[in-house]
Amino acid sequence: MSFRSDIEIARAAVKRPIREIGEKLGISEQDLLPYGHDKAKISEGFIRGLADRPDGKLILVTAINPTPAGEGKTTTTVGLGDALNRIGKKAVVSIREASLGPNFGMKGGAAGGGMAQVVPMEEMNLHFTGDFHAITSAHNLLAAMIDNHIYWGNSLDIDERRITWRRVMDMNDRALRDTVVSLGGVSNGFPRQTGFDITVASEVMAILCLATDLQDLERRLGDIIVGYTRAKTPVTARDLKADGAMTVLLKDAMQPNLVQTLENNPAFVHGGPFANIAHGCNSVIATRTALKLGDYVVTEAGFGADLGAEKFFNIKCRKAGLSPAAVVLVATVRALKMNGGVARADLGLENVAAVQSGAANLGRHIENLRSFGVPVVVAINHFHSDTEAEIAAVQAYAKGLGVEAILCRHWAEGGAGAEALARRVAELADSGAAQFAPLYGDDLSLWDKINTVAKKIYRAGEVTADKAVHAQLKAWEEAGYGHLPVCMAKTQYSFSTDPDLRGAPEGHTVPVREVRLSAGAGFIVAICGEIMTMPGLPRVPAAESIRLNTEGQVEGLF
Repeated sequence: MSFRSDIEIARAAVKRPIREIGEKLGISEQDLLPYGHDKAKISEGFIRGLADRPDGKLILVTAINPTPAGEGKTTTTVGLGDALNRIGKKAVVSIREASLGPNFGMKGGAAGGGMAQVVPMEEMNLHFTGDFHAITSAHNLLAAMIDNHIYWGNSLDIDERRITWRRVMDMNDRALRDTVVSLGGVSNGFPRQTGFDITVASEVMAILCLATDLQDLERRLGDIIVGYTRAKTPVTARDLKADGAMTVLLKDAMQPNLVQTLENNPAFVHGGPFANIAHGCNSVIATRTALKLGDYVVTEAGFGADLGAEKFFNIKCRKAGLSPAAVVLVATVRALKMNGGVARADLGLENVAAVQSGAANLGRHIENLRSFGVPVVVAINHFHSDTEAEIAAVQAYAKGLGVEAILCRHWAEGGAGAEALARRVAELADSGAAQFAPLYGDDLSLWDKINTVAKKIYRAGEVTADKAVHAQLKAWEEAGYGHLPVCMAKTQYSFSTDPDLRGAPEGHTVPVREVRLSAGAGFIVAICGEIMTMPGLPRVPAAESIRLNTEGQVEGLF
């Protein structure tokens, strides 16, 4: 069976001028800062003027643990937004921006798929409005000012062995994970070992996505800890007088981006922190703005619910005072079969027993989401190879847990294919059933917060760490950081730290290898197992197939 590619569908879209999309939300043309004809930023002044408006209802879209079979979280987010508008609701989609690294690597873009996409797809997945470039520049300005300060006498007495601030670029490049800088003689500074992370792993990215306005942004940037003195006291970006210039570089990037879906409904696309090393959600300012302009806001969180949803609830909602009204948990028959032990090559063959076995992963996520006091509905993202018996098995399993699983065909049919899901989501959101509460309180110790997530969400039997980790957590508590939430960094492919352990494992050990303080973002990162902050390209990167055709159009993006 032949299908049009995502980029072919996006290219055929009949887009409306961005001012018309703004008009749907009551945004006047003077409050839009256009980037071409089909994308624009929303002015800071307009956003300030929304403060007294009531909020719409916030819907989170999350998923089971990702597999090579595909789940379609963003596709479902966009399809649900279109479907809500089709049934007469005023809905806004609010998602993250795409990173260049995955686009040219293996994962692909972040604009949805099939008939449930945000456009312009090419621009969104490439340079878009330049937000990521601004974040990269602000991050690297701070890095340059650290080495420059040391070169010109080091009046802050920075210990070069204890500089924690690395450099970033928005590309997958394993060769830059560990580097030595300042080689070449006295005029180039003092040689030291450092490295690069991908831009989406930068604390600056997390800060931009959690800041409420430019003043809050500058305060948070100033709080960034870049390293320590020889007396082991922290050195901040404010100490280096870098926070003001960093804010200037990020001034435009702070403004949310407005685009449209294939069905010409409004979509905010803003920010893109890693869901491992950071909290994996779009910006607070975009979400809050959308809530003031729409009756329903459909947003998503990165990776599976054990990472993205947990951080959405425990970090983003806690920090921003958000209260979600409902959660959509995305699953596919193919992914459940893979969780049930089926090889990727055999996913097209009917296997009800494997679906039933793999559904344990779905059940674990349902239990976890309910623990936050938010009603859940399952969206079965339909693939053409799914059989009626397999779909019925998923629905029966969910029903046994008291949750409805709704078959959705938005990939093939757009919003029309997700109307049943939209009606159920609106019903849940309007019911007032949500009694949202984070998993732990601010006053719990940092180690107890880590334990709580590992044992209640991952179902770990034990959490281990060496004395240095415990000592560091204790020192941060004594320094006044004990109230911060924890951001767990682990593999996205499993509830455990073993990416090959699928399904719903219990009693496993979660090793906390390292802890990091993101003082500006406002959370403690716990590195569990092996996590990379600079990905590499696969053997055959997507970049090999990306090119311009004879008409100057982009080919190969997906």
